[in-house]
Order: sequence, then structure tokens, then C-alpha cells
Amino acid sequence: MSNSSPSDHTPPMPAPGTPMAASPLTRAALEIDEYASGLGWDKPARLFALVDTAKLRKQEPGLASQLGIDAASAAGYTPIEQEEIPRGKALDEFLGTIAWPDAVVGCALTVERLMLPPSAEASVPEGMKGKQLTQWVAAHPDRQEVRMTVAVLRGGARESAIRLREKDSPNEVLTGPDLVPGLAEALAATFES
Repeated sequence: MSNSSPSDHTPPMPAPGTPMAASPLTRAALEIDEYASGLGWDKPARLFALVDTAKLRKQEPGLASQLGIDAASAAGYTPIEQEEIPRGKALDEFLGTIAWPDAVVGCALTVERLMLPPSAEASVPEGMKGKQLTQWVAAHPDRQEVRMTVAVLRGGARESAIRLREKDSPNEVLTGPDLVPGLAEALAATFES
């Protein structure tokens, strides 16, 4: 990633049914969510660089043409999938190794996790952490499988898209800037010198 340029990897193609959103960052998060949805569930985490679409068209016209990005394409951010995240390496450790080139204006990560509804969180045994907590959540009858897509920009803007496996539909994706604050912080840290 530190030596990668945005043109090194093929970005996901926007899905025809991706909902329109007010903010370009929200549109990018939803586009990545829709791409991940097309791959199915039980997939590893995926990391994306976000590049300014207008600058990409101007600075890399061949790549933009190859990706179907033309002058009529909406302004915003083009997600470019990065190399696969190494298996067996903790996500926070991996994110700590990333350095982005200047052409990357933001990044996004999509990851699947098990979550408990707020009503069940109160029943977590005190002091339980790490692998033991993960096993406890996995065995809980109210657990929910979710795919979280979190996007951040160098300037600090954040967006998240959360899809429940049981409601796997583009119309059922929850968005908001503060839905996954810890992951947003970890992604924002990849832009710190």
C-alpha cells in the first residue's frame, strides 16, 4: 500500500441498483457495500483507496476510460480495491502498516462481524475480552451477522454503511457517520504521518 498507486488495482464496478445518496462519501460507502454484497457473505475484509473521480479522469484518462468513467460520471470518489488483507493478521495491526500516496483522498474498509443488539449487550459477563468474548457472542441466540463498510477522508469526514445478513437488501442498509467509530478512527489513523 505504501508503494501502490491508485492505478495498481481494479476498482469495483458500481452496481446498477446502488441508491443515490446526498454526499459523495455516502455514495462511495454504498457503492462498496453493494459490491461486497455481490460477492456474498463469509468473505474476508476488503480495503479500498478512495480517489477523486474528476482528478482520476484528468490525470489517468486511460484508466478512467477502462473503468467506464467519463465526463458524464458523477463527481465524487472512485473506490479502488487494494491487495488482500493478510489472513491471520489482526486488522488493527494491519491498518497500522498502511501509508497512502497523496493521490488517495480517503479509504474504506468492508468487514463482516457478529454483533449483539443493545438489549443483549447488558448481559455480557463482566471482564470478558478477546477470544472468550468473541466465542460468547458467536454462541448468543440474539447475535446478528453484519457487514460494515466504513469510509473516511483525509479531511476527517466519515461515513458508514451497515447491512444485516438477515435483511440483505440495498434498501435495508443503515448509513451514518458515527455508526462504527472505532473502525473509523483506525482508518483515519492511516493518513497520519
